[in-house]
Amino acid sequence: MELVKLKPAVKDYIWGGNYFQKFNKGLGLARVSECWELSLRDNDSSIIASGKDEGKLLNQAITNKDIGPVMERFPYFPLLIKLIDAKENLSVQVHPSDEYALKYENSFGKSEMWHIISADEGSGLYVGLNKDYQKQDIEKALKEGTILDCLNFFKVKPGDTFIINPGTIHAIGKGVRLIEIQQNSNLTYRLYDYNRVDQYGHPRELHIKKALEVINYHRYQMVKSGSSLLADNQYFTVKEISFENELEISANEKSFISFTFLEGDGTVNDISFTQYDTFFLPYQKKCVIKGKGKVVISSVR
Repeated sequence: MELVKLKPAVKDYIWGGNYFQKFNKGLGLARVSECWELSLRDNDSSIIASGKDEGKLLNQAITNKDIGPVMERFPYFPLLIKLIDAKENLSVQVHPSDEYALKYENSFGKSEMWHIISADEGSGLYVGLNKDYQKQDIEKALKEGTILDCLNFFKVKPGDTFIINPGTIHAIGKGVRLIEIQQNSNLTYRLYDYNRVDQYGHPRELHIKKALEVINYHRYQMVKSGSSLLADNQYFTVKEISFENELEISANEKSFISFTFLEGDGTVNDISFTQYDTFFLPYQKKCVIKGKGKVVISSVR
């Protein structure tokens, strides 16, 4: 496989907005909550949007050779990359660790990061506990509907980055748009959902018993990111680079690369790009970006 441009799988959850429809994503839907820019999940694969395989599902065209030796460490494709538009608050939730998820869910856990694209005035994120709590404290807050009082609320601006490790209670607040790079897992335990109902009038499912078993009950410690290195852990390495004229990108000695343009327009190996386009660069391949903009580059160590 050569470098390919991707078209996302699109989700229209009840809390989503219309921001990404301005960029030709999810046209025709009432709302676009999440764009799964890089996904190999069975029913939600990205679609190849350039080259000889244009129109094919990425998970049907890709091989382990395209992904690289990193596949020796993982029994599945390791990354899932999303663009998220929160018109309303997302549920308060927590993700389990690999250890817990493998033991009880026959799945891997979920580590993720958020990088802010844009935010309405005063909008923000709930991330982690604001002090040390006991399990019974959080259980009581959930019963009384006061869980938000136990969480940190961070007002955000474009460029802010948050690392969400397993066990960290979190929620995206309304009015925030972000890119999420995460371990390839969809395992989420909801603690609180503002008493919302779905399109059929049913309350959304909560997973309080399991959530209480995996929460980190210590005060949240902010993980600082660098000016260009946004995250670097066992699951993903993420950089943000501003460029003018030309930028050459090479896949490392172990892994593919995926990159999403947050600003700008131009070409990648003569394939046109504009804001919020995502590309997949196979293992051992190179590409040259021409234009001006800002790009988030994700790989696996």
